[in-house]
Amino acid sequence: MKSKLGLASILFIGATLLLKVSGLIRDMVVAYYFGDSYVADAYLAAFIIPNMLILFMQNGMKNALVPSYIDAVEENRGRSHLGQVFKGTLVLAFVLSLIGMAVAPFMIRIFYPDFSPEATEIATWVTVIFFSCIAIVGMNAVLEAFFDAESKFSLSIVSQIIVILSSILSAFLFANKIGPYSLALGYVVGTVLSLVFKLFITIPNKSMRIREKLDWIEVKKFYWVFLPVGLTVAVGQVNLMVGSIFAGFQGEGAVTYINYAKNLVHMPQAIFGVTIATIIFPMLSKAITNEDNDLFKRGIEKGLTTMYLVLMPAVIGMMLLMPNLIELFFQRGAFGEDATTATSQVAYYYFGSVLFFSLNNVINKGFYTLKKGHMILMISIGSIGLNVLFNFLFAEWLGYLGIPLAASVMALFYTGACLIVFVKLVGSLDFRAIIIDYVKITIATAIMAAAVYGLLQVMDTIPNIIQIITAAITGAIVFVIAVFAMRTNAFLFLWNNLTKRKKKGNRDE
Repeated sequence: MKSKLGLASILFIGATLLLKVSGLIRDMVVAYYFGDSYVADAYLAAFIIPNMLILFMQNGMKNALVPSYIDAVEENRGRSHLGQVFKGTLVLAFVLSLIGMAVAPFMIRIFYPDFSPEATEIATWVTVIFFSCIAIVGMNAVLEAFFDAESKFSLSIVSQIIVILSSILSAFLFANKIGPYSLALGYVVGTVLSLVFKLFITIPNKSMRIREKLDWIEVKKFYWVFLPVGLTVAVGQVNLMVGSIFAGFQGEGAVTYINYAKNLVHMPQAIFGVTIATIIFPMLSKAITNEDNDLFKRGIEKGLTTMYLVLMPAVIGMMLLMPNLIELFFQRGAFGEDATTATSQVAYYYFGSVLFFSLNNVINKGFYTLKKGHMILMISIGSIGLNVLFNFLFAEWLGYLGIPLAASVMALFYTGACLIVFVKLVGSLDFRAIIIDYVKITIATAIMAAAVYGLLQVMDTIPNIIQIITAAITGAIVFVIAVFAMRTNAFLFLWNNLTKRKKKGNRDE
């Protein structure tokens, strides 16, 4: 059984990595065809608005439906509950779709008043196209949450990959004819194919009852749980939209630089966060089940130190290699050397955003485990005001470079506020041990950075891809030796956990 769980975890992590790579390829396609022109700005700005609603449904549904479905299964009404949520979401998402399409022209003009008429027209129609498939996205979100509840995590991720690959293929086929609309239409086709894929799995197994009369009381009860979680996710997207709106005032190309830099720099957060969740969070669930507050706090402490262990060297390594990475991934077609330089500069200022939000993911999981998600919502809403203030101040000072700086500073305040509230909720953590590990990891990262920087200086004439691979391998080896030599607790915990899993898997086979 344990070996099967280990295999499921590996598949989940692999599928997540594939999802992030697919998203990167999509950005590369946009960069190739549209560079840093107003066309790219218009498409990326338009995508942010409906994507806020898309992530609101996807992530909110997973956090709300999984526990409610499991409870319903224990009451022998899992199929009925799933069917009610599925149908109720279809109706609500269809209404949101119509509203979004109707107000799209007004939203674009309000949020991006400095866009040229051509950019405004593109952004408006792209927004309309994305909003047109919100009902399908809603149904997809319900079924993805169902897969997670059934521990079929990789299936929900594969279905998301289908959407991204459809957008990429559509761009390859039609970008030269219909421009950015090819990506938006490809997304619509992808959502339909993704839904067909899910229904092909769920219908033969009779996983939900569709023919039952819609019970709005049950649907309403579910959405009272769903809304706080979904709104917390939406607040994060609102903050991204705030940055995009301020970028719209910074001239052609600014929205593009912000988007590519943000997506690339935040990749380690998504990839490593999944791995750490797989290792740490079963400890939290076990602690809550056993009402063991000390074990729960140790789980949070391990999560914070382990997250810092993997994120700090990864992000610093990316910063050192950022011009090389931007050149490798984006500098081709319409995306020139000047765009590479500008995107690299933006990426440097996102360092704090990645680090603090990654650490905050651990704290948030603690809130969710305790079923105190509404507390995060209050803090998240306050972060919007801070984000607007910091964007106003820093964009006035540094131009579009002030936008990622605002995100990083806001992330610092947001994480600090969440940590303070969390500590008041569960009691003090062992901050002395956390700080000691952080100091050791920071020293190890500094040693790694010095080695990588020196290596890059002597490899200046070597092909870019060779520089990246050599520097990455060297940096990883130096960092591991350093944290091991300093007996860093987070590294020893991670190493022991992984080796234990391997040994247990071998015994269970």
